[in-house]
Amino acid sequence: MPELMMEQKSMRDMLGDVILELAKTDPKVYVLDGDLANSTKINTVAENLPHKFLQMGIAEQNMIGVAAGLATIGLQPWVSTFAAFLTKRCLDQVSVVVAQPKLDVKLLGAYAGVLNGCAGKTHQAVEDIAIMRSLPNMVVLAPADTYEVGQMIEFANEYKGPVYIRLTRDPVAPVFTDGYRFRLGEAAKVKEGKDITIISTGSQTGRSLQAARDLEAEGISAAVLHMPSIKPLDVEAIVRAARETGAIVTAEDHSVLGGLGGAVAEVLVEHCPVPMLRVGVQDKNIQSGSNSALLDKYELSAAHVADRVKQCLLKKRIGG
Repeated sequence: MPELMMEQKSMRDMLGDVILELAKTDPKVYVLDGDLANSTKINTVAENLPHKFLQMGIAEQNMIGVAAGLATIGLQPWVSTFAAFLTKRCLDQVSVVVAQPKLDVKLLGAYAGVLNGCAGKTHQAVEDIAIMRSLPNMVVLAPADTYEVGQMIEFANEYKGPVYIRLTRDPVAPVFTDGYRFRLGEAAKVKEGKDITIISTGSQTGRSLQAARDLEAEGISAAVLHMPSIKPLDVEAIVRAARETGAIVTAEDHSVLGGLGGAVAEVLVEHCPVPMLRVGVQDKNIQSGSNSALLDKYELSAAHVADRVKQCLLKKRIGG
C-alpha cells in the first residue's frame, strides 16, 4: 500500500522537467505548443532545446494536423495545451487524423477539471474523459500525483499509438512513493478496507484517501482503488472490489456523465451489480472561484466523498 505524504507539488512543474529530459535523450521527441507554454510549464523545452520546440500559436486544430504529419514520418510529437481546447476544439482532428490511423501522437491536456485558477468555464474541461474514451485506439490516463505523471510520460514514450494524459493545474498531495510503478490498464489499491470501495482517478484520489481516513474515525472501513488508466480499464480490479466489499463509490473531478463513474457502472452492470453512487460534477456548467469554494460547491471535497460513502452504505444495508 503506497504511503500518503503531505508535501504538495504541481503536475505541470513535473511535466516540464520530464518532457525536457525526454527531448534531450530521444531524437524522435518534439513538443508542439498552443501558445500556453508558460502556463503548462512546457517552456522548459523552448528555453533549453529550441530546435525541439514548435510554437504553433492559437491554432489548435492546425497543431493536431502538424502533429499527425510528424508522426507519419517516424517522429513522436507531444502536443500540449489546455484540456478544454484539446478535447473539444480539436475533437474532429484528433478523431480523424490521430485516433483513426492510430498515430504515435501524445496529447497533454493541462488544466483539466474544475480547479483551473479562475480561468472561467470556457477554459474548464469536465467532459474530456467522456470524449476521449469514446475514441477507438485512444489510451486515456489521469495521474494522481507528480510521481505518477513522470511514470506515465515514460510509459507513453515507449507506447506506440495515441495517448491522452489528463493533468490538473495546482499542486496535489503526493500519493505514491518511489516503489510504485504505473502499468497500463492496471488499478492501484492505495488503501485497504472491507465495508465499501471508493474508486477514484486523477487528483480526486488524494481527496478520496482523506475521506477514507476520516471515515475510519467513525468506524467505517473504506478501501480506495486508484484508477490511473481509464482506457483501458482494469475490469478485474473493479469486479474484485465489488465482490470483496459489496458497494462502490466513484470519485472524479469530471462530469458524472461518461467519465470514470460511467465506465465503472458499465462494468458492474455486466459483471457484478452492487449498490453504487458517483461523486462528480453534475450536468451543469462550472463557475470560477477558489479551489476550496469550487470543491465544496460541486461536491468534490473529501467531506462530500465521505457523505456519499455513507449514503451508499445505507443502500447496501437495505439491499439496494
